Order: sequence, then structure tokens, then C-alpha cells
Amino acid sequence: MPLTTYLEAIRQGIWEEMERDPSVFCLGEDIGIYGGAFKVTDGFIDRFGAERVIDTPIAESAIVGAAFGASLTGLRPVAEFQFMDFIGCAFNQIVNMVGSAHYRWGAPAPLVLRGPSGGNVHGGPFHSQNPEMWFVHAPGLKVVCPATAYDAKGLIKSAIRDQNPVIFFEHKYLYRRIKDEVPDEDYTVPIGKARVSREGHHLSVITYAAMLYTALEAAELLSKEGIEIEILDLRTVAPLDREAIAATVKKTNKVIILHEHSRTGGLAGEISAIINEEAFDDLDGPIVRITAPDTPVPFSPPQEEFFLPKVSDLVREARRLHAY
Repeated sequence: MPLTTYLEAIRQGIWEEMERDPSVFCLGEDIGIYGGAFKVTDGFIDRFGAERVIDTPIAESAIVGAAFGASLTGLRPVAEFQFMDFIGCAFNQIVNMVGSAHYRWGAPAPLVLRGPSGGNVHGGPFHSQNPEMWFVHAPGLKVVCPATAYDAKGLIKSAIRDQNPVIFFEHKYLYRRIKDEVPDEDYTVPIGKARVSREGHHLSVITYAAMLYTALEAAELLSKEGIEIEILDLRTVAPLDREAIAATVKKTNKVIILHEHSRTGGLAGEISAIINEEAFDDLDGPIVRITAPDTPVPFSPPQEEFFLPKVSDLVREARRLHAY
């Protein structure tokens, strides 16, 4: 089976859903003739036409408003943000309108809001953010952050088929760097289910998106020292897979939570609370957080390298926790 990039897997997933279901359509800035800022929708307009691949003005609030309205009529829009940093321009539409539609009057809103997020590409503070926590806290929204090509394709297909709004964060550092075996046949990956990416028994690392690969690299180094870490890839950050989180803690009794976005109000704090509620008696050491600091993402490459969690950070903390 040939290897497929993370970007191509997402492209295939959207394409297949548009082939399967005529109610699926795409809209966003430069997604049609240009094929998208990162070429996820390259060639779509030639196959599906301008009625189903719609170029929009540079107006994120209008894009989400149009997508939301279309979803209420039975269509399944897939709206692209050129960079997820600018999703804040549509915050009112997403949080107050899209997310609350089902609660307010039982209306399904089957729309997907997708686009690139994350750093390590020297994009600076306007093109490197991880804004998922803005929406994890907002009721009515599902938030997906895949790390592998296989999961990216399966999850984008699940997101498009879902009756509820899904925000789909694609880590841009992974787009053309990560390759997996991706089946040709139709498949989906369930939203809200984590996956054990690596089995271990000394301590657990809970992570998602690009930090999965930081964890895997650290695990190989630690294994040479006799420290076997288990890695839980969350895949979905809202809703969280509480059972999987508790299960890995019960297995290893020590846990590190690793994520790229900033520390205060970050997902690590919420996961720590879940562990305290559901697996406190299983802990044999303190819960450790490894995150980015509470600053904007630097543009300077050396500063960005300092800003992002690194393999060396995880190795250091894993050694300390293992010896606790």
C-alpha cells in the first residue's frame, strides 16, 4: 500500500465525501481556482464545479454565517480558514450561533470548519497559533486534532457525516512531512475516541497533533534507558475520551501531559482534573505538564524553538517522574 501524506489524506477524505453525498460542498478563501492556500482543494473545482467549490471574500464571519445557514437547510458545508489563527474573526458566529443551535431549538448543524494550525514553521504570531481551547470551552462544538494521515482522513469523513458542528484543526507542520498507509476503501475514525499510539508501563504521555511525534521520538530515547512510556493520542479534544485517559493512568500510575498550545487554561489542566476525579488513587507521582509558555508564538526561529515543547523537555521530565 503506497504511503499518503497527511495533507493528501484530508484531501481524499473531503473528495470522497463530495463524491458520495451531493449535499457536501466547500467554501473558503481561494479554495476554488487557486486550490487553497496549502492546496488541499486543488482540482476540486474542475471535478465538482463552482457551485460546490465556492471562493469567498476574505471575511471569516461571513464564511461561517453562510455555512451555518446552508447547514440548516440540509446541506453539509466544509468551510476552510486559510489559517486557523483568523477563526477568531468568526467567534460570535461559531460560539453564539453554530454551537448553540441544537440547544436552542433542536436544529442539526452539520458543518465542518477546517484549516491549518500550529507552529514550527516560522510563521510568527498570526500564522502559528493553536486556538483549539477557545472552542473546547464552548458548548455544542466538537473539536478534532488528528496526528496521523490515517486518522486525518477517517476523522474528516466522520466530521462531514456528523449532525453536529465540528472544528477540524490540521497541524500545518504535518501536512507534507507525515505519511501513513491509508486504505483505498471507505473507512471512518470515530470522533471522541483516543488511541494508544505506543504501549508502555513505566509512565504515560497524553498528547495530540504534532506533539505525538515529539513523544514518539522521546520514547525511543527513553527506551534505551529502560524507561518504557505509553503514549495516548487523544485525536479529539472535545469531547475528551475520559475512559482512555483514566485507563492509561491506571496502567502506568504516572502521567505527563504534553501539548503545544499555551499553559494557562490549556488542555493539560482539564485532563489533570479528569485524572483527579477518576484515577487519583492510581497515581504514584505528581501530574506533569509540558506546554508552550503563555506568550504569543515568536517569529524568530531560535525563539520559536525555545517556545515549543521539545524532545529534550519530555526526556528530562520523564526521567524525573520515573525516579519519583
